[in-house]
Amino acid sequence: MKYIAFAALLFATPAFADTQPADPFPVISADGSLYQAFGGHDGLVRITDDLMVNVLADPRIRDFFVAARRDQIKSGLIQIFCHVMGGGCTYTGKNMTEVHSQLGIREEDFLALVENLQKAMDKNHVPFWAQNKLLAAMAPHHREIVTGAGKG
Repeated sequence: MKYIAFAALLFATPAFADTQPADPFPVISADGSLYQAFGGHDGLVRITDDLMVNVLADPRIRDFFVAARRDQIKSGLIQIFCHVMGGGCTYTGKNMTEVHSQLGIREEDFLALVENLQKAMDKNHVPFWAQNKLLAAMAPHHREIVTGAGKG
């Protein structure tokens, strides 16, 4: 199952040094082909819309999103994804540690979010190879996001 494949990729990712790179979200597809595989800006909007529907319906992680500023989350995700994919966007939001440090996100919460993102990408017919490239680009941020105790 591809969710298991992502989990293996996630845990195989080496830990980063204590310093953040100049660009915490490096571009992985400078030619924009990955951005196009996701349907460009409109595709990213559809995917983040579907992601929000998925997480609000998921009892495992719904509470993280009910009172959150979902439009701000969606906008930030679109900026990050667009930038990483070579779509010409720049992320102007806060760093991942600052955003997530007080939320107590556990390993199982993080993996539930990844599952919901994959469902949204599947629904929007994003090719599997493109999904894997995005997930691999985002995997290094795992340690900035998972700050809570729990299984894992």
